[in-house]
Amino acid sequence: MIVKEVVVKNKAGLHTRPAAAVVKLASRFKADFFIEMHGSEVNAKSIIGVMSLAAPKGTKLVLKLDGDDEDEAARQLVDFFDQGFGEQ
Repeated sequence: MIVKEVVVKNKAGLHTRPAAAVVKLASRFKADFFIEMHGSEVNAKSIIGVMSLAAPKGTKLVLKLDGDDEDEAARQLVDFFDQGFGEQ
C-alpha cells in the first residue's frame, strides 16, 4: 500500500471536471484507490465519492493506493494533483 499526501492547488478546488478527470485517470489502474479528507474516506474510482469531498483550494488530501500497479498509479495521480488538474 502506498499513502501520499497532496494539496488541492487549483483555484476552484476539486469540482466536477477535475473530479471526473481523477476518476478517469484512476480507472486506468488495477490498484484500489481511496482519498481521505478530514478522517472521511471515499472510493476514488467513484465520481460520486470524489465529488462528495468538495475539497476547496488548499485542502490536504491523503491518497491511498493498493494493488499490483500502485507505484505507477501513485506517481501519475500525485503529479495530476501537483499540476492543479491542469487548471492553474
